[in-house]
Amino acid sequence: MEITFLGTGTSQGVPMIACSCEVCRSSDPRNKRSRASVHVVMGGLHIQVDAAPEFREQCIRNNLTSVDLFILTHGHADHVLGMDDLRRFCDRRDGEGIPVYSNTDGLDRVRSIYAYAIGARPAFRGYPAFILHQMPPVLDLGVGTITTTLLPHGRVQVLGLVFEERATGSKFAYYTDCKKVGPEARKLAEGAGVVVLDGLRQEPHPTHMSISEAVKVAEAIGAERNYLTHLTHTVDHGPMESELPATVRLAYDGLSLVV
Repeated sequence: MEITFLGTGTSQGVPMIACSCEVCRSSDPRNKRSRASVHVVMGGLHIQVDAAPEFREQCIRNNLTSVDLFILTHGHADHVLGMDDLRRFCDRRDGEGIPVYSNTDGLDRVRSIYAYAIGARPAFRGYPAFILHQMPPVLDLGVGTITTTLLPHGRVQVLGLVFEERATGSKFAYYTDCKKVGPEARKLAEGAGVVVLDGLRQEPHPTHMSISEAVKVAEAIGAERNYLTHLTHTVDHGPMESELPATVRLAYDGLSLVV
């Protein structure tokens, strides 16, 4: 299984508009963060999780050529507003619509924003087409499974995703945009080769885990490789990472991993 972090930033991105702090002015490329999303290749199947407003640019930077399946973790703007750019992948599928999975709130948001794109095929050549599906507790894709759990994020619930590839037995957990990871979600992630956790910033936040909270969750799950994502401009990659346990690293845009 291959994982590429297309983006690792918050809804404001880094650098932020009208900010001249040290991180926003940093020359370290790991401090240049577009909005968070991840691309997973499992058993040859290309699975895109979320589509940031910069999705088009993320695809070009990371040479993405295929999307077979799209999962929306939740309907917030920084995760849904790039979906129109999936039109190019519909073109590459000879006009076949892309299956889109989410929870009820996420699907409602897709319908409200992309009313012109709901259907098995595009309304016109070059348009996107989304075939909407309620995300089941376990999605069996033949080459592997994606198990879901609900994570609290303010007034909404986010889909936490655990990928398991059949051919290799590799396992990957992706828990973005959440205030906590409860016992059920922790148990689902046990045995994962890589765990990705929301670690917004050093200070507490009402709807996201702080870095110290995420580190405690990582230690409880016990994976050897943990990465924090959805990072704000208060997080200076090099200095912050040097303070973390060896098993916890900061993700950065363009980082690719093999699980």
